[in-house]
Amino acid sequence: MKAGIVGLPNVGKSTLFNCLSNAKAQSANFPFCTIEPNIGVVNVPDPRIARLEELVKPERVQMATVDIVDIAGLVKGASKGEGLGNQFLGNIRECNAIIHVLRCFDNDNIVHVDGNVNPIRDKETIDIELQLKDLETVEKRLEKVNRAAKTGNKEAQAEKALLDRIKDALLQAKSARTVVPQSNEEEVLMEEFQLITTKPVLYVCNVDEASAVNGNKYVDQVRELVKDENAEVIVLSVGAEADITELESYEERQVFLEDLGLTEPGSAVLIRAAYKLLNLQTYFTAGVKEVRAWTINIGDTAPKAAGVIHTDFEKGFIRAEVIAYEDFSNYGSESKVKEAGKLRVEGKEYIVKDGDVMHFRFNV
Repeated sequence: MKAGIVGLPNVGKSTLFNCLSNAKAQSANFPFCTIEPNIGVVNVPDPRIARLEELVKPERVQMATVDIVDIAGLVKGASKGEGLGNQFLGNIRECNAIIHVLRCFDNDNIVHVDGNVNPIRDKETIDIELQLKDLETVEKRLEKVNRAAKTGNKEAQAEKALLDRIKDALLQAKSARTVVPQSNEEEVLMEEFQLITTKPVLYVCNVDEASAVNGNKYVDQVRELVKDENAEVIVLSVGAEADITELESYEERQVFLEDLGLTEPGSAVLIRAAYKLLNLQTYFTAGVKEVRAWTINIGDTAPKAAGVIHTDFEKGFIRAEVIAYEDFSNYGSESKVKEAGKLRVEGKEYIVKDGDVMHFRFNV
């Protein structure tokens, strides 16, 4: 599961990506590695794993991760191939969610590609390019499906009806995510179409240092613009985040954050938000060998969660022993949780909750 960072050139995307890549400097246990030059695997900051480590004292700890992709700046005409647009749009298509960075700061030393700072115009520029690319995809698909629909093919007619609704939305400069599937079949088709503007979006307002806590007039404009989009808006001073990564000690970084009025780096907030945006959650296994956070989709059952550890665990699943994280933290050990009668035994239908501490019984 990958979240791609998009935006116009010079809005702070690569600086943000580099902050994430150097996130080990912001937190004691926050490493990063690069798969390709523009893909980073970043640990998801989670205070719960530190608490489990404190209680269990394991030999090693492994955190949950999320993939962040640095996608080069889109420009007007990208949907027609301008500025290597096809390559960039292809990169976005491969991502599961979009982190849209908007410039919300004034600085005469940093040139804006369109001459002046206007996050509303910038957002619309990106939206239009993505919508035009989706429109092209929809029209190509309609060409194929129209012929079959005319012959009375029911499946083709259903697909055509959905494509027509999406096309209407795109022509009104609305993203495909505004078209709500009316049935399970339409949900499956939506997935199949792989449209860029169906992907969930997180807006990052890149502000100056003084606006890192409360935002500014530009942030207010963005919030007002996206209020009906069901999208989260995060305020982040990418310049300040870059400065934090340069500081050597944890204490220095904490002092810097306090001076800004922040309790933690904005990049930590961003990574957690990206994780949530991808519809992901965490469960834990906790033993003396290892305390580990495992990543699953929200809504996964216990066997599916077991399958993340090993496919044999899912195939041979018998039951799961489950402790709520809060109970583990409050009672301090598995044995005390058992004594208090707080350990539950769950079967195949159990929907895993975020933070569950689990042990699986299986037979292969």
